[in-house]
Amino acid sequence: MKDLMGRAIWDYFKNENPEDLQTETSISELDELPVKYLFRDFEEMNKIEKKALKLSHGKVLDIGAGAGSHSLYLQNDRDLDITALDISPKAIQVCQLRGIQKAVAQNMLEFSGETYDTILLLMNGTGIFQSLKVIDICLKKLHSLLNKNGQILIDSTDILYMFDQDEDGGVLIPANGYYGELDYIVHYKGESEDPIKWLYLDFNTLKNAAENNGFTIEKVLQDEDSYLAKLTKK
Repeated sequence: MKDLMGRAIWDYFKNENPEDLQTETSISELDELPVKYLFRDFEEMNKIEKKALKLSHGKVLDIGAGAGSHSLYLQNDRDLDITALDISPKAIQVCQLRGIQKAVAQNMLEFSGETYDTILLLMNGTGIFQSLKVIDICLKKLHSLLNKNGQILIDSTDILYMFDQDEDGGVLIPANGYYGELDYIVHYKGESEDPIKWLYLDFNTLKNAAENNGFTIEKVLQDEDSYLAKLTKK
């Protein structure tokens, strides 16, 4: 991993000639992602993010913390015990420099040692599952990190709207695999990250997977094609 996302976050924070990121997927064209967006404050966040942060309580694990904006709000404005977790070493360095007291650069599947009252996975949190083939492994891991009466707050988007429709209104989706399993590529300063698998889940598919792995689930908020879900232990 070249850690291009982390490098962009670092460059922006340190004002070292930052440029906007470019992203693309197997079903979408190149798109600009302003690095400044990753440093937004609470008032600039969307409805789903705000709802998740307001629902957070107790000891919190922020998985896929990025530049740490969610963690900072919970630590400084909500006075919660927050751990920021991200696979990007550069992003975690920035989290630490921004004042996050607990920040760890590690893969979620390798992270252990504590359990939490709230686990956050935001900005298409289901993406970290990569594909339906490994979603059970990820959900079992999350189950082990969650306290008995804890909650997982996770968001995603049903991307069915991105596919063409036929004359009868039916959606033309690929016959092989689940339509939300995409290849995701990040570009920065003329370099390209190796493609990674990224998973967008419709709510019913997430519901079935969650219930098969010891969770109850409810939809907390729907915002157009995106939603926030809460998972708790059965």
